Amino acid sequence: MRVDTVYENATVWTGTGVTSALAVLHGRVVALGDDALALSARARVDLGGGFVVPGFHDAHNHMAWFGMGLDDVPLGGCRSVEEVYDAVAARAATLPEGSWVVGSGYDQNKLAGGHPDRHGLDRAAPGMLVRLKHTSGHMTVVNSAVLDRLDLENVPVGGDVVLSGGSPTGLLREQAQLLLRPLTYPTPVERVVRGLGRASEQYLAEGITSVQEAGIGGGLVGETPAELAAYQLARDRGVLRVRSTVMVAASVLHDLPDGAGFGLDLGLRTGLGDEWLRVGPMKLFADGSLVGRTCAMHEPFDGEPDNRGYFQVPEDEIARTIRRAHDAGWQIATHAIGDRAITVVLDAYEAALAASPRTDHRHRIEHCAVLQPAELTRLASLGLIPSPQGRFVNELGDGMRAALGEPRVPWCYRLRSVLDAGCVLPASSDRPVVNGAPLLALADMVRRRTASGAPFAPEEALTPEQALRAYTYGSAYATFAERDLGTLEPGKLADFAVLSGSPLEESALDDLRVRGTAVGGELRYEAPS
Repeated sequence: MRVDTVYENATVWTGTGVTSALAVLHGRVVALGDDALALSARARVDLGGGFVVPGFHDAHNHMAWFGMGLDDVPLGGCRSVEEVYDAVAARAATLPEGSWVVGSGYDQNKLAGGHPDRHGLDRAAPGMLVRLKHTSGHMTVVNSAVLDRLDLENVPVGGDVVLSGGSPTGLLREQAQLLLRPLTYPTPVERVVRGLGRASEQYLAEGITSVQEAGIGGGLVGETPAELAAYQLARDRGVLRVRSTVMVAASVLHDLPDGAGFGLDLGLRTGLGDEWLRVGPMKLFADGSLVGRTCAMHEPFDGEPDNRGYFQVPEDEIARTIRRAHDAGWQIATHAIGDRAITVVLDAYEAALAASPRTDHRHRIEHCAVLQPAELTRLASLGLIPSPQGRFVNELGDGMRAALGEPRVPWCYRLRSVLDAGCVLPASSDRPVVNGAPLLALADMVRRRTASGAPFAPEEALTPEQALRAYTYGSAYATFAERDLGTLEPGKLADFAVLSGSPLEESALDDLRVRGTAVGGELRYEAPS
């Protein structure tokens, strides 16, 4: 047999073992090791002693949001509210009067002075429309010019407009952000396509070959009702360069005629598509953010005895939506961060599965952040997949500790105990909430330290191999893609990253870099020499 390419002179971690080479034909692995080396090939590629791993699969990211946000004023590096105002003023100075000034990535936990407010933004950018997105995506601050255009008498359920002395501060939390929709929605499809292309380039440079987009078409994270069309256009034009599975916002599902269930027009549901672009789960928001202190908790946030967060939709609606989607055959991914939200979501999944048993449903809890021991046992018994983000411990850990108080930290973003309970563990970033580079996340999953250097539930740390398996096989499994992705075995897609060293050695994690990334056996990224 003559193959397309043999990749040789490498250490190849297949996900099940280690070998020295791999052979590719028609985009799939056909042989490994000596069997690969013995084959005739149209091309032979010397990987120069690199370490090959299956392509990283980010099981929960916001690709369009990230790509389009590259045009925003970057606020993640600001350490005071005055620095935020200075950054806004600098951008405003480059724009015509009346323009939008959009910034993203600020975290009040890291800012001296807390949240920016409308008065500071008014001073920084007079005559402009200003919107600053919190790093979590669950809050937005706007200036007075924007507030004056909003219908503040009709705040959606599941959100609030923060007041000080009876007057809006400019901070819109959770569903209250939908008040901006008449001014900002929908995003033009061409802009979404461009964002997907820019994100793809970054992902390939980081060894990411496949992703799951955590919400399109509606809700807080949807950019346009035609968002799937944007993905299709990006694919047609060759700018969607990583394999993508898209979650569909629950708000756009509806009853179908002729008893066809609950879904999208034409009866579309989980699984439609191909190896490049697929419809994935229904995405439902139960609650909000931990660092923003809006997620639904059993007990109050530390230092805020009257604040237990809240749900984004009524509790009975969570159960009703999960039951209808489950009965219609959808995989379901429910955002639940607070322990109260997790309890309610577990109740809903348990009731749906009891009423309509279904094997291999792979229903998920996105983030699954504050997970009490009893609820972990229940989650495992129901066959659910938790989808935590290992990088959160580093970038957001100090803010999460402040919100929870020390006694609840051991329940937060659990990794090792999830594996010990028998669950499959995927890995993801929630990008752009934090830096989505998998090599950074692998180190964080192993070390469990916050940005200040403090240990954060270190008993939840993984071994390097467990972390790598989560970012490859575990994430593919959570996407129903493990038959094609997640390991490098004959018959599977030849998606892989070439690293400068071994990610199986903790001592090497800080110095690793991506030397190349292949999708379907084709090197689509090679690091500059």
